[in-house]
Parts: sequence; C-alpha cells; structure tokens
Amino acid sequence: MRAAELGARVCVISRTPLPQSASYWAQGGLAAALEPDDSPDLHAADTIAAGRGLCRSAAVRVLVEEAPGLVRDLIARGVVFDLDHEGRLALALEGGHTRRRIVHSGGSQTGAEITSKLAAMVAAEERIEVMERSSATALWSDGERCHGVITEDGAVGAPATIVATGGAAALWRRTTNPRGAIGAGMVFASVAGADLADLEFCQFHPTALALPGTPHDGRLITEAIRGEGAKLLGADGERFTDELAPRDAVTAAILEKMRVDGLAHVGLDLREIDPARFPNVFASLAEAGLDPHSQPVPVTPAAHYTMGGVAVDVDGRSSLPGLFAVGEASCTGLHGANRLASNSLSECFVFGGRAGAAAVDEERAASRPEPPQWRFEPPSDETREAVWRYAGPMRNPDDLARLISNPYPLARALAASALDRRESRGGHLRRDAPETDPALDGIHVVVHPDGSVSEEKWP
Repeated sequence: MRAAELGARVCVISRTPLPQSASYWAQGGLAAALEPDDSPDLHAADTIAAGRGLCRSAAVRVLVEEAPGLVRDLIARGVVFDLDHEGRLALALEGGHTRRRIVHSGGSQTGAEITSKLAAMVAAEERIEVMERSSATALWSDGERCHGVITEDGAVGAPATIVATGGAAALWRRTTNPRGAIGAGMVFASVAGADLADLEFCQFHPTALALPGTPHDGRLITEAIRGEGAKLLGADGERFTDELAPRDAVTAAILEKMRVDGLAHVGLDLREIDPARFPNVFASLAEAGLDPHSQPVPVTPAAHYTMGGVAVDVDGRSSLPGLFAVGEASCTGLHGANRLASNSLSECFVFGGRAGAAAVDEERAASRPEPPQWRFEPPSDETREAVWRYAGPMRNPDDLARLISNPYPLARALAASALDRRESRGGHLRRDAPETDPALDGIHVVVHPDGSVSEEKWP
C-alpha cells in the first residue's frame, strides 16, 4: 500500500488469498505508547529488557517512535479496534510490558480484522496487481543482485523485491503456527545471496494446548488472557511463576515445573476469566472438548515466533542489492533474543511501510540474468520432527550437531547458529551453557550464503 501510494506499480504474489496469512491468526495486538502515563522511552526500555541484551537500538527507536502514528493511520483507514466504556482505545497489558499499551480488535481477533481490511484496500488499489494462489519458487538472482521472483506461473521482474513470507516456527513439529510457516523466504534469500541472522532464537509460546495426538495440540491461548488474570498452576494446584514475565522466563519456568512434577504439561486456570472477553479462545477450548470453567486446561510451550531471519537495516534492505525483507521473515535486531509481546504486528506495519517507501527509490538494473535453476523444496515431516527433538526449548551441542547434515537448508543454518552461541539467552537455552555470557551482549550470529557463520555487532 505504501509503495503504491508513492506512485509505484506493485505486484503481490501470494500462495493463498491475502487475508489467509499467518498474521490473520494473530491473537495479540499492536504495541504502541498511546496513554499519557506511557512514552516511547518506556516502550523502548521494556523492549530492550525483554530482548536480553541483544536488541538493536536503532530498530527499537524506530518502532517505538512510529508505532503510535501507525495505530492512528490504521484507524483512519477504517480498521476497528476495541474501545472502553468511555469510547477510548481499550489498552491491554501483556507479559514484559510495564504499561497498558496493547491495542486489540475483537478481544483476540486483531489479526483477522487488520488483514481482512488491508486485503480489501489492496484489491481496490489500481496500482497493485495481486497474483493469488501463485507460489514463488525462487528469487531471480545471480548472487550479485535480486531482479525479481520466479513463480509457478513464470518470472516476475522488478527493481525491488520484498520478502514478506513470515517466520519459521512450523519448522518445529510442535507449533502454534500454520503449517506453511517454514521459513521459505529465508531459504529463498539465502540461496539468492543474502545474509541471515539470529536464527538460534525461537520464542516458544508458554501457553499452547497440550493435547497430543489430536488436531488441537499446540493451539495458542493468547498471552492477553494472562494479562487479565489467568494463572499457571503446577500439579499441586499452586501458582509457580509470574505469568506476566517475558515469554522466555515463563517458558523456562514451565519446563522446570514439568520436570519437577514429572508431567508433560502444567495447568492454565481460566475459571475467573469472563468468556465474553475472549470468545474465540473459549470456543476453541469447547471444540477441543475442554471445560475451562471446571478445571485448568493443560498447556505446554510450543514454537511460536522466530526472532531471526533475513538480515536487514531499518528500511528493510538486505545484504543483497534489490532485495528487502519485512515482518517475521526479516531480522532488524528489534526483538533481540526474545520478542516483547505484541511488538511483532507493530513491526510489520512500521518496517513494512518503511521498506515500501525505500523500495520505490530502487533503480532498475540495466539487464537481467537468466533465471536460476534452483527451486524451493519444503521440509519433510522428518525434518520437522528432528528440529523439535534436537533444537527444541532446551538444547545441547550433541543434538544440535545432528541437524548440521539435514536436507533442509534452514535447519542446517539454525543448528550452525545455535552451536556458535555458547550460552543461554532469551529463546536459546543450552544445558551445557546455562548462563548468559556478557561478552556476547549485542553480538549477532550471521549465516552467510555459503553456510559460513560470523559474529557481528550491529550499529
């Protein structure tokens, strides 16, 4: 939308109808400092604290300063957010935030509201051509520059190409994500000649349904419900952690409680929660055959969000000229080692808009090379099982080494990154190195197109 409004001709290539992206399912909201007792500085402090010494300060500053204007822009475009009884934005509290600053729509249906509205806007914009149900199979690159995209329906040339393909949390067998969230865009970019970064950091959402062997296993229960009073209970029925601590801390506490109790889950007590506040959560629990009014529901962590991706600057530019990346497919360094709840939707719009504006200024190449021969192959179920088993919430070097020869390029890159970072930090926990190493503060592990790994400190 931003690129088209600046005069560019845009082609959007989407394997599914536009509203059916992973963002459609986002239960969280948009984080923005909107109240008088809040500020971008406070939002930045919370983001940096959650990021465990790894946030890129330039990216944090861009997000917190531009997010309030972004919310106002979405409202002006017709996106409807929840209001309180006085007609003001109803701001929620989520883990890691010290102020109420989360804007929601329909309680926990924010993604559905925003993506549906934006898809309709895109359809009405005459400068945008949408190729729905058309799969990208490679980037059109000679390793020196990106010239467009190769699709099942032919090549699409462009001076600027923006990867917005989402994250890779479905590379782990147990996940809250749609099955297609396998990091395809990251693989495209790496093969095309771009650097990846921070792949060792996967955020495991603390509260995913634990119903092994059923279609409901791994279903997300939004963090916002803990912000409204839901409690985590051990086998003895007692609380064992601060439910509103950052996600890495809550996940670690749950894993430890499961170990101590000798159980494969803990309980999430929703008995004091008004179902009208989170109607789709209670509907999904009823569909799974659970009665949250009578007893706690079983939950355990599941792969939820990948902090790593295509290494980019604050305008979305990658190390490969002509190629940009935004959202969960990218890595600006904003999230550090552990994403602060609801910063991700804000990130999509803030950095998506910046990338769209920057891409408009990209100059067309004098000529284009022949399309590459390589074509993307998705990971097998065996790979997804191996990534969960060997690079799950708690890791060790022997298990990680087993992934180095995996057929799927992103599994190999993830393992190389996790082996290189010999410490525990945020979404990367190693049994053999349980402490955080201060010498690695601000250090990002970068995987280059040839598979080599280096450590960089980003400005």
